[in-house]
Amino acid sequence: MLFERPDDDTLYDALIARSADYEGQAYVCVKTTGIFCRLTCPARKPKRENTIFFDTIAACMHSGFRPCRRCRPLEQPGREPIVDALLAELDRAPQLRWSEDELVRRGHDPSTVRRAFKRALGMTFHDIVRYIRLGEAARQLADGARVIDAQLDAGYESPSGFRAAFQRLIGKAPALSQNRELLFADWFDTPLGPMIAVADKTHLHLLEFHDRKALPTELEALQKRVRSSVAIGRTPVIDQIEAEIRDYFEGRLTVFKTPLALGGTAFEKHVWAKLIDIPAGQTRAYGDLAREMERPEVVRAVGRANGANQLAIIVPCHRILGADGSLTGYGGGLWRKQWLLRHEQKISAQAADQAPDQVPDMEETA
Repeated sequence: MLFERPDDDTLYDALIARSADYEGQAYVCVKTTGIFCRLTCPARKPKRENTIFFDTIAACMHSGFRPCRRCRPLEQPGREPIVDALLAELDRAPQLRWSEDELVRRGHDPSTVRRAFKRALGMTFHDIVRYIRLGEAARQLADGARVIDAQLDAGYESPSGFRAAFQRLIGKAPALSQNRELLFADWFDTPLGPMIAVADKTHLHLLEFHDRKALPTELEALQKRVRSSVAIGRTPVIDQIEAEIRDYFEGRLTVFKTPLALGGTAFEKHVWAKLIDIPAGQTRAYGDLAREMERPEVVRAVGRANGANQLAIIVPCHRILGADGSLTGYGGGLWRKQWLLRHEQKISAQAADQAPDQVPDMEETA
């Protein structure tokens, strides 16, 4: 019979008891430490509210958690030796550039490695390398580390390489379309990698992380909607949002004043307004937003509207969690979502410490 995962409370009880009943079938992720463990892990047990449970190792790592060094969830008996050998090499040299050429140099066939890891762990060796690298970078940044060149460049070897990719994405400067005002696009660096902003002279239309898979589709849809074209360039709006995003990452700002061009349906705009109302440092579930809209039956539609948001961070869809408190899908990557939530919790805590006896105004609490 196929394994049917019990509810999270049952799994938490198994974690406390160090029960082996669900060994290899469920894993616990600890929000406060950023690690994931077997349910039999001997480490000190986390509080219930700080735990998330997943069925697979791949889901844990995709959500930005790293494997525990005590219970070593990546180690499994009876699997192909090449998996354990490469995991041991990765543990010894986590910063090594594990290209296919590097695997060949060490005497491994990349296709064999790929199949062995998919069978054993449900993901490839290079998936594991990428998740570990991104998770480590996010943790360093969350602890205040300085951003170094290419640390979060998501595969781009240099700033010039990203500039070339950006130009390919936007294309050559277009001619005026139907006598309408052109949109302009430019990018700027953030601690979580470059962001692309698209704006006209007065309003911001799009703000996304550069490696969002849907970005080319979003740009095409935007141009059709406004019946215009996008050229590489700047407007005062892009200058404004770059300055505000910088202040946000430095912990000085949580309320954005850049004028927004929200191009969705009336329902989507209603959802996005509710997202903007969520204070930094707090989260909601899709069902919470539906109830606040007095339409509890539209939970799925709320989820779709959340996914249609094209203004990352500004319209804070990262503040939405699953009904069980888990990190649900995020177009910029779940590791970024985890980082943003931790960052905002720090900002909120610092604000509370600085004025514990004062009633802050609306701008300070938004």
